[in-house]
Amino acid sequence: MTWERLDNRLANQLRPISFTRDFTCFATGSVLAQCGDTQVLCNVSIQPGVPRFLEGSGKGWLTAEYRMLPTATHQRQERETYRLSGRTQEIQRLIGRSLRAGLDLEALGERTVTVDADVLQADAGTRTTAITGGFVALADAIAKLLERGDLTRSPIRHQIAAVSVGLLQGVPFLDLNYQEDVAADIDFNVVMNNQLEIIELQGTAEAGSFSRTQLNQIMDLAELGIKDLLAAQRQALGDFTF
Repeated sequence: MTWERLDNRLANQLRPISFTRDFTCFATGSVLAQCGDTQVLCNVSIQPGVPRFLEGSGKGWLTAEYRMLPTATHQRQERETYRLSGRTQEIQRLIGRSLRAGLDLEALGERTVTVDADVLQADAGTRTTAITGGFVALADAIAKLLERGDLTRSPIRHQIAAVSVGLLQGVPFLDLNYQEDVAADIDFNVVMNNQLEIIELQGTAEAGSFSRTQLNQIMDLAELGIKDLLAAQRQALGDFTF
């Protein structure tokens, strides 16, 4: 028996995705990224100075913070303030690593880019939506620095996008929603650049194990989804050149 998607999507079909740019007034780059019912507000700030270990190196840095609003899920969660959960720390490090991989840190100069990803509504895929939307906000922020003359060339080397793939009843499905995510036997998050090179691969066997053949199927499906996400980013950014 094959898993049937409640939203009638094909196994290789993304949820509807959109990027609302300039969503807030004061961030250097601001995007509301929506992937199905998942909504993540991605704000980017760029400030002079770098962490101590980079002082004097001429290189910049990118870091990320991730939070989920208490009412982002069906049942209210306590707001994380002084002590972050292991999940939150892991996700924000993933976002930071993924988006740093798209930058030339020397071209950025001794500046720190902070990507704030705040989940307004969660229907699975919050980390992948944060990465994909975070890149659009990052591109907008860099464009503003170029327009002001603060940068002479763009430090963006690659587009970055991310997607989830899961095995449900032995069949790979792209871009899982919450019902699919909790039912999946295997759950993967894949981050790639616009050359379809792998930035990060997170894979977990929630139940049992998976074969090398299934891994290849998962990666093939992820690549298809990444291509569609990269195209959506380019369409949202218009005449931005990478």
